[in-house]
Amino acid sequence: MKEENTACAGIEEAVAQFVTEGSLLERRPYGNGHINDTFLLVYEMPGGVRKRYILQRMNHDIFKKPRELMENIVNVTEYLRKMIIAQGGDPDRETLNVVKTHDGGCDYRDSGGNYWRMFLFIERTVCLEKVESAKDFYDSAVAFGNFQRLLADYPAGSLHETIPNFHHTPSRFRDFQKAVQEDKLGRGALVREEIAFALAREKDTPVLTDLLAAGQLPLRVTHNDTKLNNILFDEESRKALCIIDLDTVMPGLSHYDFGDSIRFGASTGEEDEKDLSKIELDLALFETFTKGYLEGCGGRLTDREIETLPMGAKLMTYECGIRFLADYLEGDVYFKIHRDGHNLDRARTQFKLVADMEAKWDDMRAIVEKYK
Repeated sequence: MKEENTACAGIEEAVAQFVTEGSLLERRPYGNGHINDTFLLVYEMPGGVRKRYILQRMNHDIFKKPRELMENIVNVTEYLRKMIIAQGGDPDRETLNVVKTHDGGCDYRDSGGNYWRMFLFIERTVCLEKVESAKDFYDSAVAFGNFQRLLADYPAGSLHETIPNFHHTPSRFRDFQKAVQEDKLGRGALVREEIAFALAREKDTPVLTDLLAAGQLPLRVTHNDTKLNNILFDEESRKALCIIDLDTVMPGLSHYDFGDSIRFGASTGEEDEKDLSKIELDLALFETFTKGYLEGCGGRLTDREIETLPMGAKLMTYECGIRFLADYLEGDVYFKIHRDGHNLDRARTQFKLVADMEAKWDDMRAIVEKYK
């Protein structure tokens, strides 16, 4: 068996616990994720056919309750599998499939206290790290919209919160205020303009959560990390095929998934761009994603949800900005940085994007209304 750079505590113990087919030929690190440790396992079946699996050691420092996380994933993917079969799709390729342990569990806790899980590998797919064309962005929008459509009737309230208050903007604002007040490293004086920008928009922070509390927005199953690289595309057709990385699937608002996609994909610059003149909202890409997302949702969003989607884009961008700025004030303890002031650069790009959204607010609302 080929083993290259696969040293990982508990891996041999974990591999033996899951129900696989064939003889193990190879295992190796896979992908470029920064949260979990991921491995590709290759098995040889009778007749020389090979079958592949993904094995992951879950990061239980970030995800404090891995068993609840896996319960979410199993329940959601099994529901998706039934929906995909009902509409004539391929459930082995269009959703993740959890491999069970020999005792019927969905994860394994090894002797060192680490949690492991396994998925079937989805063959003949590619993953894109960035938007290469408007079509890529449109296809991703349809895929995330379809995710909403398929799960529209799922009881979202039955899911666990894998990270409490993950996209609860008022809670994130309170965390930011605390970071400003404590100013642990004395950096506050260097970023007075950025702090003032964030504080001036406090009134916006509860808009969506207040509407949810008032019953004007429905609780949904949300992915909460809708980057392009969390979609598998078919290798030949380049059609968006399967939503992956379901660790943050939990109850939320459709605005979270829509907004984070816009923040990530409709900006004209990189998230850590130093030259803020390069940062603005690309209205053409905003329209491309809006069109695709609403088509993918297939009429399952309410009118109130749709008309407030621009606020989702603004708040997810603003929320990310205050998280970056708070981390800068606290000494860069959460987000990985690669240079001095990295988190500050990130915060500034988000705030520039928020300001540009405000300047283009009427255009954003008109685009959403166009596809309502």
